[in-house]
Formats: sequence, structure tokens, C-alpha cells
Amino acid sequence: MAPDGPLDQVSVPADVGRLAVIRLQLSEFRSYREAQIDVEPRSVVLTGANGAGKTNLLEAISFLAPGRGLRRAKLGEIDRRETGHSQGDEIRAASPWAVAATVATAQGAVRIGTGRETTPSGGERRAVRIDGASARSQTALAEHVNVVWLTPQMDRLFLEGAAARRRFLDRLVYGFDPAHAARCASYEQALRERSRLLREGSRDAAWLAALEDTMARHGVAIAAARREVTERLGRACADRGGAFPGARLAMAGAVDDWLAEMPALAAEERLRGCLQASRRIDGEAAEGPHRSDLRVRHGGSGAAAEQCSTGEQKALLIAILLAHARLQTALRGVAPIMLLDEVAAHLDRARRRALFAEIETLRVQAWLTGTEEELFAGLNGTAQFLTVRDAVVAAS
Repeated sequence: MAPDGPLDQVSVPADVGRLAVIRLQLSEFRSYREAQIDVEPRSVVLTGANGAGKTNLLEAISFLAPGRGLRRAKLGEIDRRETGHSQGDEIRAASPWAVAATVATAQGAVRIGTGRETTPSGGERRAVRIDGASARSQTALAEHVNVVWLTPQMDRLFLEGAAARRRFLDRLVYGFDPAHAARCASYEQALRERSRLLREGSRDAAWLAALEDTMARHGVAIAAARREVTERLGRACADRGGAFPGARLAMAGAVDDWLAEMPALAAEERLRGCLQASRRIDGEAAEGPHRSDLRVRHGGSGAAAEQCSTGEQKALLIAILLAHARLQTALRGVAPIMLLDEVAAHLDRARRRALFAEIETLRVQAWLTGTEEELFAGLNGTAQFLTVRDAVVAAS
């Protein structure tokens, strides 16, 4: 993995007032062989033709948080490809991809490095270094950086399966409870291991019980955190009479219902019992937060989000992200970094103006992409404008 860069080479303002990436370095990442971008701690507008490499930069920033990034790509898919000379096929770069950044936070500047690394067994993993020291896992990133995003692929968030909505909500929860990332990782690992044992017909009751205990403890904590954040967002998303609609949010699932009726310890015991009783069926068919869903309704009409128009669904998503930023600002003093890929092109002038005004009012560092610079005229004087052409970034 590439070094995460000396801090003394980055000029960090004494009073930043926002969570912000101020240096971004890429190595063998997607279309970028090498790149370094130094910016001020304010919003950044990236413009250029489709395929120029704008979204790749947003994806690189998304790896400063736990998870698989905004494209949910496998580690090996991110390495830069070169066209072979003999048959025209694509050849993966000799070195693995790496991303390094200096991030301004309320506690001072933090250096983060992450990338694909080969393990001694021949596998691969995502390595993470924070201020030069190796982190035990990528979940440690949630303690330093809070990143949320909206991409064109998320336009169907309310129409497709519940898994994507859970991931969307969990990313919002990280901003309130950084330990949520580690709990989700532990729960998912235990869920996969239990499912494997059940598929193989294991009769190791002690090992199954240990896994189910992990799932019960972490599962109820995950559901409780989601429930609390959903309630907070619901209050913050109440119709404010602005350009974006109010939104009503609620969790739907067995564990979520239990928490409304009983204490967390009682819900844990009930989940343990359900898991033990379901050993005869497929492991992931058992109850748990992996089966919960985020339900969203339009605050004005009351219509379920999936029944709203495409434009209203996108407006609801933006309303939720802005509510999250308002809550984060009130709670922690800084809003999350926002990655907004091709958002402006799908908003009318009034909503673009309202979005840009909220970004500046909340002191969000937003990274926005688009093909036309004119769409971002409302950010003139407050944002930095960069152009991207064939994976080369320059001042606009």
C-alpha cells in the first residue's frame, strides 16, 4: 500500500470548521496511474465529459470510510487496467491500488492510507493505516471520517431490495455511533459462519450457540442504533416548507418490533431463542437485523417512497442526507463529507439553489460532479472548480 504522505507538506488552516479532505493521492486506482489533488476545506466541483474519471475520484474518497465504497466493488476490480499490446485485452497494473488522504477534522489533521494488500495465504484484504500506524480493521475509519454519498445507481434505492436501504442507513448511523461499523462487521461474520455450518450439517451445538450469542448481542445493538437514528432523522426530516419534501422514516422487522415492546436484554434473549429454533432451516432465513428494512414515506402526500415519481424519490434522498448533516452539525459540530455524483443535472433550478444554500450554510465539504459547469453557477465564489479530462485533474 502506498505511503499516506507526510503531514508537514499539507497546509492546514488553524480554524477549518468542517470535516474535509485537503489532500487526495491515488496510485493505480481505476483510470489513475498516479494523482495528487490539494484543495481547500470547502466544496469541490468536478466537471468533465462522461468517462473522464470524475466518479473515480468520488469512489476514492468513499474508501476513507468503512465498507466497499460507493460502487461496492471487489478489491481486485479497482486496480488500474492497461490494454495489452498483442491481443488488445486488459492487463491489471503490476501494483495494487492505493488511496491516501489528509483529512481535516475537529481534532486536527489525520493521515489515512488504504488499499488492496496481498495476505500471506495468497488472498487479499483492504489494509488501512491511520497516521502511519496499521489499523486492525477498516472499521477504525469510522472514528475519524464520516462520508455519505448519492449516486445515479441509488435512484432505485426505494424500488430494489432491502439490503441497499440497510447499507444506506448504516452509513448514516456511523456518523452518530462509530462503533456501529464494527458491530455490523462482527454480526455479518457470525451470520456467514453460522450459515456455512448449517449448510454443512454441523452438529457442533457449542460453536453454533457461541455464534448465535454474538448475533444476538450485536444484532439487537444494531437494530437499536438504527431505530434511534431513524427516529432522529424522521424528526429532522419533518416538512420544513422548503424545496425538498419532508420524509417519514421507520424501521420494519421482527427485532425492530421487539425493541418497541421490551428492553434490549429481553430482545437479545428472544433473538437467541429464535436463532436456536431455526437451525433446521437456512441460516440467513432466521430473524435478525439482516432482514430489517428502512421504510420511507413522503411527508406531504404520505405516499410510500417507492410509489413516488423518480424526481420525488431523489428529492427524498437528498432531504434525508441534508437532515443527517444538520443533526451531525448539531451533535458533533461538523457535517459529514458529501459525495454527490451527477446530482445537479436531475434537479430543477429551485432545488439546485436550495441544495447549494444548505451545503454552504451547514459548512459541508461536498464533492459534486457534472458534465456542465453552468449547473453549479450557484456555487461560484464558495466552491473550488476543477476539470477532469482523461484522468487528469486541473483547476477550472
